[in-house]
Amino acid sequence: MVQSALLNVMVRAAHKAARGLKRDFGEVERLQVSLKGPGNFVTAADRRAEEILRTELAKARPGYGFLGEEGGRTEGTDKTHCWIVDPLDGTTNFLHGIPQFAISIALARDGTIVAGLVYNPATDELYTGERGKGAFMNDRRLRVAARRQIGDAVLACGLPHHGRGDLTQFRNEIAAVQSQVCGLRRFGSATLDLAWVAAGRFDGYWERNLSPWDMAAGLLLVREAGGFVTDLDGGEAMLEKGHIIAGNESMHGGLLELLKGAAIG
Repeated sequence: MVQSALLNVMVRAAHKAARGLKRDFGEVERLQVSLKGPGNFVTAADRRAEEILRTELAKARPGYGFLGEEGGRTEGTDKTHCWIVDPLDGTTNFLHGIPQFAISIALARDGTIVAGLVYNPATDELYTGERGKGAFMNDRRLRVAARRQIGDAVLACGLPHHGRGDLTQFRNEIAAVQSQVCGLRRFGSATLDLAWVAAGRFDGYWERNLSPWDMAAGLLLVREAGGFVTDLDGGEAMLEKGHIIAGNESMHGGLLELLKGAAIG
């Protein structure tokens, strides 16, 4: 696959930040047995990765704005472009030595996501896409799964933590979906869940209480792989509302109806 200049910029930044995360991930298991624990260590790793991404992206596109999980929003001189970055999605996995985490980089142009990258340093799987040009994992073109029956589906979801999100609402949704599908999975990284929908590994996915950097790159990947992505009301306000549903046309529609039914129930 021949990458555009834009994707080359994003890939170089991700690989540079990933070198530090790979090193730090290798230290986590040793730190598990210390009295202090790895929490502060992982927070520092997260911040270092974001600073590397910010610096590398600014070198190549100095006028672009930047929205990052750790550092918040920085306005650029170019008001039409903004990077949306999560330096370490799946922090809890990382903290526990679970190799399911990723760097996520998206570029918004006039509010529309036009490029996305998701990279898992632990597996060396690099997901990339540009609007209108398709989605890829390393050099392989991605397509969403072709299954049409919700009863054959394996779906991914998020689980709200205690004190965050509506636990009763989620239990209603789980009950409605679990009785209709083949399986449910919760892997702990929203951006990788979306990348796996794009790759056809999951048939669909939904989650609430997300931030823009959790979704921006992944939603582009799903759409470029032929899938459908909306908010849980069926609209286009995923980044604003903080909830998302994704899948192929049939799975997206079927899952959306199940979740609406759960809300009514």
